[in-house]
Amino acid sequence: MSVALVRNPGEGTHYRYYDSVQEQVVSHTETDGVVSVARLTMRRSDAPPLHVHSHEDESWVVLSGRIRFWVGADSLDACEVHDAGPGAYVFGPRSVPHTLQPLTTTAEVLVVNNPGAIEGYFRSVGPAEARHDRDHVDGLARYGVVLLDGPPPPPRRASRAPSAVKPAQE
Repeated sequence: MSVALVRNPGEGTHYRYYDSVQEQVVSHTETDGVVSVARLTMRRSDAPPLHVHSHEDESWVVLSGRIRFWVGADSLDACEVHDAGPGAYVFGPRSVPHTLQPLTTTAEVLVVNNPGAIEGYFRSVGPAEARHDRDHVDGLARYGVVLLDGPPPPPRRASRAPSAVKPAQE
């Protein structure tokens, strides 16, 4: 790539992934495979299963809402938990298990993959009425992704009693 790329929200290519629409802000084909960037408006039901990548590092920039991240172990119960709000940057190096889920009804996030070939998987899934990640294990394996545990359960409503609320690690 020999020129800078500026792409405002909505100017990328849009495609269906399960029952949501993703915006491909920057494609790996535009960056000679170096990076892929997608803009997602995630709902709680869009949380992926706990998984690990062997081919790329993944980063997230939270644009709106609050997102909970589980990282670092082969089961949700053993993972570290971190909450991130607007403006937060989260880095997930390859080989580190992770998943994420909005704590708010929706959250907008930029997902950055280095290198960017994994976008081929997301485009290959296409539309469906709900997530069925376990139906795509072979496709995930072609991109070096292994599912380790299920997706996070829906967030529980916080109790009104402050002592009953345990904050996530920061």
